[in-house]
Parts: sequence; structure tokens; C-alpha cells
Amino acid sequence: MEMNLQMFAENTQTTAGLSAEMKTYYGMELLENAKPQLVHNQFAATKGLPAGGGKTVEWRKFGAFDKALKPLTEGVTPDGSGISVSYITKELAQYGDYTTVSDMLDLTAIDDVVLEITDRHGSNMGLTLDTVTRNEIQQGKQVIYAPKIGSDGTKTDVTSRMTLDKDCRMTSELVAKAATQLKKMNAPTFDGKYVCIIHPSVAFDLRQDEAWIAAHQYAGATELFSGEIGELHGVRFVETTEAKIYRGEDLAADSRTLKVNGNVMASTDVTFNGGTVAAGALAGRYVVLGGTRCQVVSNTDAKLVLDKTVTVGDKEVIYPGEGGKQGCAVYGCLFLGKGAYGVVDLSEGTEVIVKPRGSSGTADPLDQRSSVGWKGIHAAAILYDEYMVRVECGSSYSDEDKAN
Repeated sequence: MEMNLQMFAENTQTTAGLSAEMKTYYGMELLENAKPQLVHNQFAATKGLPAGGGKTVEWRKFGAFDKALKPLTEGVTPDGSGISVSYITKELAQYGDYTTVSDMLDLTAIDDVVLEITDRHGSNMGLTLDTVTRNEIQQGKQVIYAPKIGSDGTKTDVTSRMTLDKDCRMTSELVAKAATQLKKMNAPTFDGKYVCIIHPSVAFDLRQDEAWIAAHQYAGATELFSGEIGELHGVRFVETTEAKIYRGEDLAADSRTLKVNGNVMASTDVTFNGGTVAAGALAGRYVVLGGTRCQVVSNTDAKLVLDKTVTVGDKEVIYPGEGGKQGCAVYGCLFLGKGAYGVVDLSEGTEVIVKPRGSSGTADPLDQRSSVGWKGIHAAAILYDEYMVRVECGSSYSDEDKAN
């Protein structure tokens, strides 16, 4: 017999709930299932929620002292150095989700179906809060673009995301370059090592590198972090499918690309064909045409209005502009030093909410509704931009991976 778990999917506005013991049990289940998803949060400096329930969290940044190179004079107390302190603030935001279930389930006892729903919500919470953190720290200003590697091994420098393709792969040389940049900035380490958060598609390419193969041929891996797959050039690699992928969605309902319909001379207006596009559907999106990346201000079903002028010929292909060359997937690989960014302490701001059947009063006159959900308060911020480097690259899977 199949159960429709959304049979009565209306929000129930009540405050009644379970016993303290049951709340603790389900809460532990939720958090345990959230932890494996919190890859981007595990390397952050954590901060408790503000006292008094304020809506802003604050991190302090301390400046370094100058070298004390002047010799001391006997019997003379020198002037001391002051400490510079700056502050980074971030607005707290609340996130959450829930599932309403039918009266066929009993939430007053530990139920297998309820546990399954709680487990799924735990995973959902972890993924949600991890993505909030990831999207924030992907905005760092230190970026290295992977060079294009030819079939004969020659390298061609790449200077922008939109020109990256699947031949711009992660290599041991890029790893060393990113690690060197962090060392030059005196970025602190995690027990002597830096960390890189990497997508499995990028990890596949890196594992083919001779330096990686040599480094892992005999060494036994000692995993310190969730998802860790190995170490190279003083960098520990943590693999997750939630590592950032930049790739635009299809431009049309029935086509990935569009085509310019008629020559365009130094204009922001571009007529197109080659696909079915609803009016306004592309507003805010990025496109690449004639080697220029533009943002779409507005669109009809046959014309784009861009944020800059372009000169392109008839039948020029218009590609999605959020990813790499011809719209392929680009991967943002984060190389991190300790203390590069901060997040709020998740244990203080998250909770599971289980409301058993019969807890809704007149809002549920036949005692038909129960619900399982979660909510959490979260914020993330870059604290020391110089302690993080984003290597943007393609991979062997750039033509098939989707944005996340």
C-alpha cells in the first residue's frame, strides 16, 4: 500500500509538540544526517549567535604587528605597539523546510517512516546551510585560471572563466601554484596543511597526474577531514559533489543555444531565432556572443536587450554565459588556509520541529495532520580574503556536468 505523505500538505500553526526526550531523539537524528553534508562549514572559524537574539553577527579581524627591529636602549622603556582591530558583520538569515504527513503515521512513538523523513530533512538542512556558506566563500578575489593543455602538452594561458574548457584541467602544477600563493600570504594551515575542496570530476583528472600517482603509490592515507581523498604539495583534498560548478541553463525550452538573426552593429538589441524563449525568461542571465559576455536586461520571444553594445554577424551562436567556453561547466576549487572565513555555530541556531497528530487544535479538527521539519539560523563571511585561492578549471566532464 502506497502512502501519500503530502496528503494534507497545509501548514499547521501550532506550538504543541513532543516530549523533551522525543525532541532530543529526533533532533540528534537530524543533526547526525546534516553533518556529512557540511563540507564547506567544517573549515570555518565558528562564531556563537549574538547575545540577546540580535540579527547581526560580528567577527573581529586583528592586524599584524610590525617587526620590532630597533634595538632596545638599556633602562629605557620603548613605546609599545597598538593593535589594529577591524570588524566584519553579516546579517543572519533563517532557513527551513517541513513535510506534512497523514494520520496514518503515529508521531508519538519512534516511527520508521518519521525517522526516514527526519533523516531526509537532516540531509536537506546540511545541504542548504552548506550551500549558503559555499556561495559566500566563492566570492573571494584571488583567482587562478587553469591554462589550456594541448594534445602535445603545450600550455596556453587563460584569463577569464568564459574561455575555460575541458582541456583546462587541474594539475599538480596548479596545486603547487595555489599552495605557493597561500604561503606567500602567510596563510595559517590546518595542522601544517592547506585544504582544497574539489569536485569528483576535477578529482578524476588530478588522479591521472603523474605527481599525484607517485605521491599515493605507497603512502597510506590518514584522513583528517570528512570526504578527504589524499594530499599533494602540502594540500589535503576534500571531495564533494557540492563543490561549486558554474554552468548556465539552456537558453531556450528546446535548445541550449540561440542564433543571431541578422547582423548587429554596435547595438544592445539583438534579434535571435533557433529556440523557443518566453518573454522575460532570460532577464538577468548572462550570454556570450561574438566573444563578448553580456547580461540580458530584458527579452521578448525574438529579441535580447543587452547591458553593453555588441557587433556580431548573422547566425552567430549565442551561448549561456554563466560557465566556460560555449557554455561548458567550470569548477571553482577552493584552496583554504585556516581562518579564511567564518560561520555561525550551527549547534546553536538549528532545531528539528516534530508536531504530532492532534496538536493543531481547531486548525485540524479531525486530527489528520502531523509534520516534521527543521529551521536554522545561518550566516557566513570571508574574513581574510588573502587566505583563500579559487582555482577555476574545466574537467573531462565539463560537457555533461550541470550547475549546482
